[in-house]
Amino acid sequence: MTKMTEEKKLGASATKEYEKIFHDDLHDHLRKIGRVDAHFPEAPDIEELWPKIGESYLPDALREFNDYPTVALGWIMYVGMAIAKYWDTDWTLYAQVPDLYKYLRDRIDFDHLDDYICSQVLLLKDEETAALREVIAECASRTNNRLYHLHLNPGSESAFRAFIAALHELYLMGAAIQLKDMGYHMTKIN
Repeated sequence: MTKMTEEKKLGASATKEYEKIFHDDLHDHLRKIGRVDAHFPEAPDIEELWPKIGESYLPDALREFNDYPTVALGWIMYVGMAIAKYWDTDWTLYAQVPDLYKYLRDRIDFDHLDDYICSQVLLLKDEETAALREVIAECASRTNNRLYHLHLNPGSESAFRAFIAALHELYLMGAAIQLKDMGYHMTKIN
């Protein structure tokens, strides 16, 4: 095995470990407050979009992270929710959009992406939006705290991998919340 291949394998392994840390914490929290089911949903159509969405979202998230870490982390949950809503509404249409993150962001701007998704995509009432903001703020805060307590050197490859893993899990949690809100309840099939 070449050195580069070995490093790539180690990096992928570290990313999976980071994803598990964030996934377990967020899933446990959201399950306890009734926002997701115990059996986490498998949504391959939504998961398949992650590489493109993550790549498009990353520059905005990195730009915002130092000053507004919970915004950089939380907004990707809204994106996951919007993607789940699109999946349920008209996936044939939305699957054709080359970059759904930019499609959403460019409807308004990054700073107001949460407002746009809540009012124009999810069609939430004010009290529903306020409740959702609390959930997302808590998830973003928990994730930021977990990132901090990993004690990674800022700017290191490990820190970058952990940040990407955090965004990925938050995206999936957003999708899971929306799937449950739309009536998709996940149970284990024996």
